Amino acid sequence: MKYETVIGLEVHVQINTKTKIFCSCSTEFGKPPNANTCPICLGMPGVLPVLNKQFLESSMKACLATHCTIAPMNRFARKNYFYPDLPKGYQISQFEEPLGVNGYINIYINGIKKRIGLTRIHMEEDAGKLIHGGNLGSPEKSYVDFNRTGVPLCEVVSEPDLRSPEEARAYLGELKSILEYTQVSDCNMEEGSLRCDANISLRPKGQKEFGTRTELKNLNSFKFVQKAIEYEVERQAQILDQGDQVIQETRLYDSNRGETFSMRSKEEAHDYRYFPDPDLVPVVLNETWVEEIKKTIPELPEQKRERFVIEYNLPEYDAGVLTSSRELANYFEKCTSLFSKPKIISNWIMGDLLRELNKSNQAISKCPVSPNVLVNLLKLIDEGVISGNIAKSVFEEMYQTGKEPTAIIDEKGLKQITDDKAIDKMVEGVLQANLSQVDEYKRGKEKVLGFLVGQVMKASKGKANPGTVNKLLKEKISGM
Repeated sequence: MKYETVIGLEVHVQINTKTKIFCSCSTEFGKPPNANTCPICLGMPGVLPVLNKQFLESSMKACLATHCTIAPMNRFARKNYFYPDLPKGYQISQFEEPLGVNGYINIYINGIKKRIGLTRIHMEEDAGKLIHGGNLGSPEKSYVDFNRTGVPLCEVVSEPDLRSPEEARAYLGELKSILEYTQVSDCNMEEGSLRCDANISLRPKGQKEFGTRTELKNLNSFKFVQKAIEYEVERQAQILDQGDQVIQETRLYDSNRGETFSMRSKEEAHDYRYFPDPDLVPVVLNETWVEEIKKTIPELPEQKRERFVIEYNLPEYDAGVLTSSRELANYFEKCTSLFSKPKIISNWIMGDLLRELNKSNQAISKCPVSPNVLVNLLKLIDEGVISGNIAKSVFEEMYQTGKEPTAIIDEKGLKQITDDKAIDKMVEGVLQANLSQVDEYKRGKEKVLGFLVGQVMKASKGKANPGTVNKLLKEKISGM
């Protein structure tokens, strides 16, 4: 039987603030266990939480950037469950009255735009972290680090509009870009700033009713999100093909084995016994405040993508890659302000620059080749000082050493040979050494010319001007 995959994502986003959601404790990552704690985030008796204004405004910005309607009044609730990393025995979250509702994000799959609805964006505090004793020499014990307790989060809940693992990955990428562009979050998945839960179900093709869903918890990379969903879709399809029923449950993904495994039965909302938090007043937002926040939202990825296509005459694919992060888009536009050939800039950024960044696992913000230095290299190619092939080796050394391209070219004697007489001599030598190939070319095998060009470039150690080489070869062969 053929099935349709139905996916909804719940993304937990740590908001950029120096302090926690309801207290003045630091949110700095990497501090010793339980260093960033106080009686408020530890839930001691008699303490009262106070909402972080910066967190609220950043959350509003996230809502507006994803086209959500901001509720004039929203309210915090207590989500009751018992777990060692939850000191109060409940989590302060939002339920019936969230901050933002009915938003959307546009994704692009194979050049086709698809709108993914957002059910809600709500504010909540993070829980602590369990550290199991095997890592500390005590296999039978577990320890709790409360540094993350009270760290401010927004939970972004999508509609079940995603239909494939590829769409899920594209959605996450677009959401991450929006959050980075607005500087709402650094989205550092390694530090837990962006975590994803995926709800997956299958239904027979043409059926309107949803199938029984499972939830995959705490997926912490785009790659794992896609791989975990792929496995879960296959697992559920096998169960249904056997005539069995999928069990509603929460599962975890084992990245080493590439499999999901059962964690617990899936809770429903009523299991948490939500009720309004009596220690926190409702959050009332007037239109003036919302409009002030709206003015702070910059050009977003989708808008920038469209502008890059129109303003720089770039293919949609190029524009998509270049705008995938705010820093990369800024890097490209800095280059275009110095060199008026955007497609050439795009090719070098998407090719050589991103390849080196990926090899060294560096972000564009840490790139050792500045826009100014890259443009200096491109100008040397444009002026005929070096060939494109030579430029690639120069770029690699620029990236590794931080040297200017002119310094590398001078040190290694890489300047392009533009003297027609010198090239003419090399061309003549190649033709006399490859007379059979010359005959083949004259009989109509035009691909042979590429071989002959390659021989001349080899003789010149890559320094001959390719255009001049082509021209001289054709002229001399026609006269033979």
